[in-house]
Amino acid sequence: MNLQKKKDREELEQRIPRMPWYVEKFVNYKLPDLSPSSLLEYVRDYEAFFAWLMAEGLTEADKMTDIPLLDLERLHMDSVDNFRMFLATRKEQANSRTTISRKLSSLRSLFHYLSQIAEDENFYPLLKRNVMAKVSIKRTHKPKDTAAKLEGKLLQEEEILSFINYIRQDYAHDVATNKQALYAHELNHTRDACIVSLVLNSGLRVSELVHLNVDDLDLKKKLLYVYRKGKNDDTFKTPVYFRHDAIADLESYLQQRETRYRAPKREKALFLALANGKTEGSRMTKRAVQEMVIKYAKRFGKPYLSVHKLRHSFATDYYLRNDLYKTQEQLGHASPETTQIYAHLTDKTMEEAIDRQRAAE
Repeated sequence: MNLQKKKDREELEQRIPRMPWYVEKFVNYKLPDLSPSSLLEYVRDYEAFFAWLMAEGLTEADKMTDIPLLDLERLHMDSVDNFRMFLATRKEQANSRTTISRKLSSLRSLFHYLSQIAEDENFYPLLKRNVMAKVSIKRTHKPKDTAAKLEGKLLQEEEILSFINYIRQDYAHDVATNKQALYAHELNHTRDACIVSLVLNSGLRVSELVHLNVDDLDLKKKLLYVYRKGKNDDTFKTPVYFRHDAIADLESYLQQRETRYRAPKREKALFLALANGKTEGSRMTKRAVQEMVIKYAKRFGKPYLSVHKLRHSFATDYYLRNDLYKTQEQLGHASPETTQIYAHLTDKTMEEAIDRQRAAE
């Protein structure tokens, strides 16, 4: 099982007993379709809501487990508006509009289940009145808006190869006077170039990348087998293709993996790091990969680059050569709406390409 999923499942099992019985019923209903990570987010949102109910005196229950369904039925729209205001202005940490929308959406899912799906012993809905059905949740980020924010912040065409080549060799010239940075680059540049090349030729998420094992790589078929975000089947890894351009970097790294990172036989991780003072390499963390990309991006003159923007760079390029649904499948998006970002990005990319062609003529 994916280590993060295992950790989230354990935390979920610890939190559920603190919830009212009907929340556990909802979680069990959703368990076949949602990952432990997604369900954990739901439960955290419910904890915040129930704690607010108790603090505001909207329930007489002394414990969350004792909050009855009747208290949910009695809620007015004013109460929901007040909860929204609380999320936006609370002292500890005000929530962004995106987070507020997500928390309200979590509540709406619970209320919908209790009022439309779950039944009592007499076949009546558990929740007789659903105040959340009246709540309108606006999308905070439309694909066009997201595309506008990404415009000019992605690698395009020749920049993709330039960035990989910069990691392979040119970075060393920029840090020539820094012995520590030069040594780290000498040790890791083959691995680092391989990671960036793989993301730019497959569109992997950073979480998918760090959980790759050596056995998940099939060079002949140009396939990776990954645990996709949101999937709840721990026995199945999704096959994801990578482009031919990544093969040379993968082969170079694999030749060094065991010797340079002193990989013990028990270590299955594809990408390893050798921490200071350690005698054996271990699986790279998400943070290490993210910091590595940022380090090179700043020197390359693109300080806004991140692992996720490398994924966006691949997706924009991939969408130019394929349709929406192939791009959706390659990226592992649950909805084609998310993939529509690249329709807007590629419109701009094609316009710029035409302008360059005209200028050359």
